[in-house]
Amino acid sequence: MRVPGCVLCSLSPEEAVWHDSRLMVITGGADGLGEVARVVWRAHVAEMSTLAAADRQYLMDVVFTVEAAVRDLAGPLKMNIASLGNVVPHLHWHVIPRYADDAFFPDSIWSKPRRTGVVREIGRGRLAAALAARLPGAGDSILSL
Repeated sequence: MRVPGCVLCSLSPEEAVWHDSRLMVITGGADGLGEVARVVWRAHVAEMSTLAAADRQYLMDVVFTVEAAVRDLAGPLKMNIASLGNVVPHLHWHVIPRYADDAFFPDSIWSKPRRTGVVREIGRGRLAAALAARLPGAGDSILSL
C-alpha cells in the first residue's frame, strides 16, 4: 500500500542503490555529516510490530548487511542504526557512520551541531557494488523462507 504525500512511498527503485520486492536501500546527505544510508520498507507500514516475524527478520538482516558494508567502506569510529519515524511515519532505518570529528559527535545527528565537522562521502557506486556482493539480486531473498 502506498500513501499519497508520503515521501518514502513515492520513492522509485531507480533511486535505490539496492532493492528487491520488499525494501530498498537509498543514500542521502545529512547536513554536517555527509552521506548516510537508509533501508526503507516499500509498503507503507509505520511500525516494526506490524510486519510478520519473517519480514521483520528479513528487514533486520538487510539493515545489518548495510551496516557492515558502510562500516567496511567508511571506516568510522562507530556505527549508529536508528529507526525513529517521528517526521516520516514510514518504516525505515538510518545507517550512519560516526566519527569523533563529525559535526554532532558524540550526540545524535539530529542534535544541534557542536562544531564544523569533517564531511565524508561513502559514494553511491561504491555502496551499490558492496551491497551487490553481499545481497542477492533484486527480487531474490537472503533468507530461506
